[in-house]
Amino acid sequence: MTRAIATRATEALRAYPFDMKQARNPETIHAPVGRYVHQIETSGESRMLFLSGQVGMRPDGSMPEDPVEQFAICVENILANLSAAGFETTDLVKLTTYVVGSMDAAGRRAALDRLLGSHVNTSTLVYVAALAAPEYKVEVDAWAVRA
Repeated sequence: MTRAIATRATEALRAYPFDMKQARNPETIHAPVGRYVHQIETSGESRMLFLSGQVGMRPDGSMPEDPVEQFAICVENILANLSAAGFETTDLVKLTTYVVGSMDAAGRRAALDRLLGSHVNTSTLVYVAALAAPEYKVEVDAWAVRA
């Protein structure tokens, strides 16, 4: 998916009539691979950030085959999205992880420990038959709130 298509999707969402919603595609992660944006932030008394499912794709477009490695990159992409929006790791409130096949649970927990430190959030793990492309083994979406 080209950056131009992602930019059109972002512009369409920015045109939404509510000033409290802002759509973005940070330059620090890969361009969206479909008709979506990486993040939408709402603002008011607190700021909320909703992230599209992040896949295990590096900014250069490469992707490992190992599900645990893909998972770690998914979380790195989430952290890059948080940073680009002015949020911190401690603002993360929900992760939903979708996995095709199996993934080493200890490896997943070790990746979370390494990337999130002592921060804890709500979490759901869902096993699915397939994701948007056959090379995607893991996808993680996230919500964050900043007071």
